[in-house]
Amino acid sequence: MGLWDKIRGEFIDIIEWIDDPGNVLVHRFERYNNEIKNGAQLIVREGQVAVFVREGKLADVFNPGTYELKTENLPILSTLAGWKYGFDSPFKAEVYFVSTRKMTDQKWGTKNPVMLRDPEFGPVRLRAFGSYEFRVSEPTVFIQDVVGTDGNFTADEISTQLRNIVVSRFPDALGEAKIPVLDLAANYDELGDVVCGRISEEFLKYGIELTKLLVENISLPEAVEKALDTRSSMGVIGNMQQFQQYQAGQAMMEAAGNEGVGGLAAGGMAAGMGFGMAGAMAGAMAPGQAPAPQPVAATPPPMPGAAAAPPPLPTAKQYHVSVNGQQAGPYTSSHMEQYAKAGQITGETLVWAEGMPSWLPAQQVPELAALFGGDSSFPPPPPPPPPPSL
Repeated sequence: MGLWDKIRGEFIDIIEWIDDPGNVLVHRFERYNNEIKNGAQLIVREGQVAVFVREGKLADVFNPGTYELKTENLPILSTLAGWKYGFDSPFKAEVYFVSTRKMTDQKWGTKNPVMLRDPEFGPVRLRAFGSYEFRVSEPTVFIQDVVGTDGNFTADEISTQLRNIVVSRFPDALGEAKIPVLDLAANYDELGDVVCGRISEEFLKYGIELTKLLVENISLPEAVEKALDTRSSMGVIGNMQQFQQYQAGQAMMEAAGNEGVGGLAAGGMAAGMGFGMAGAMAGAMAPGQAPAPQPVAATPPPMPGAAAAPPPLPTAKQYHVSVNGQQAGPYTSSHMEQYAKAGQITGETLVWAEGMPSWLPAQQVPELAALFGGDSSFPPPPPPPPPPSL
């Protein structure tokens, strides 16, 4: 510091702190050799407290206002300095301005998931985050236990410790609250007040008051949230059968809106798939109920070289025939009679039907034996399909 600074410092008669960045908690008033002029004026603004320190010992504290520094209003400092009859020359003392404003928007959040037991979902892992605000309530304790001789102490230097206190106490409060996971959102305010009251005493040990703690969100793991979304979707759908009918109707309407034969065919296919999937879903979603029957191909394959035959009645017995070492069929009894009369199958032709232990010659099957003895027990059949190529 130059000579001019020394001379100017010796004549300083106003002590104040104007340049107050938003995150500064403590600012030490700087001047040459810590000398203060007798009768100097001290200005403490709202949101500030001035603390005098002499030779490392805390002395007088001044709240917002304007003061003329004399022996009368510096009783502790006068006692420490041994001024029994006042002083006329400059005296040495450090002046710390402490900001008592609220430090808002201080973030907190759990580093790792908190494991809790939920009455509905069982063991769950939760993450939580939010914000809090604080202010210096005991300037002398704060300077003595936290700041020390730091001439420019910011909120960032203490926020990490405060955040650790919040995070370490929050899981304990959350577990004791025993609030179901699905009801947490309705109790954020109450939970924040509980945590705030629980850790306020720990903040006071640093000369700090915790004025507010907010819980912004408590979240489940992503996989669990997806499962809850699926469960919610099922609840919104409600009546599954009505929903399936609606889906099928939508598919048919979309198909009708498509132009051309290809559009109609595609629409029909989509509608069929919609009905099939709807039936399968209905069976899966309704425990204890059999799934809806799925459409199957009812038309039997034709004899080799023959056109497709009409589908048989569900109760008609059907036979498979060995033709040139290859399996053909199944065919109804009416078809078998026509093939026998046309000589396309004989009594030696191997046949098989459901319920038979193995393939047998047709003449050994009681239901077909009459076809090869000249007397037919079958009523006149409709015109048969074209014969197979033997």
